[in-house]
Amino acid sequence: MRSDTERTMGTILEAAERVLSRNPAASMEQIAEAAGVARTTVHRRFASRDALVDAMTAWATRRFAEAVESAYTTTAPALVTLHQVTANVLRIKIDWGYAMSRTTSADPEVARTHAEVRDRCDEMFRRARDAGLFRANADLNWARRVYYALIHEAATAPDEGQDADALATRLVDTLLHGFG
Repeated sequence: MRSDTERTMGTILEAAERVLSRNPAASMEQIAEAAGVARTTVHRRFASRDALVDAMTAWATRRFAEAVESAYTTTAPALVTLHQVTANVLRIKIDWGYAMSRTTSADPEVARTHAEVRDRCDEMFRRARDAGLFRANADLNWARRVYYALIHEAATAPDEGQDADALATRLVDTLLHGFG
């Protein structure tokens, strides 16, 4: 893809996220206006509104996977990795909330990417258990499900005035220590 085409696509996808987050029933025309491009430009790039939303989901999912990969390391302490991955994921989930809230996508790449992220999360949780952050007999599948739920809650209802790092600190503390 040419760089100007890629920039236009990114501009349209970012505008679509902003517009659809505020109004899920928004039209392609409203998205074009928010992107500062002609309606025909949006229609030329995306055959339908569903195609645009699928492209948004794929775009956000790639950013999500990149956020995990850029923070995941086996050289830092497990707690540092857990915090950094959490903060990075929260940034994507907050910025791309509409696209990331989609539970299905026609793109098999989206499902594959989510599976890879889940595998990386499982590795991260095994490291956390091995480092003593989780009990030795902790159900890591359940821990991952609770972690995902905490991320979803933090991303969809972020505390006013708290950035992704502060939310990540609260989330990791809740995951590791609970309220007991």
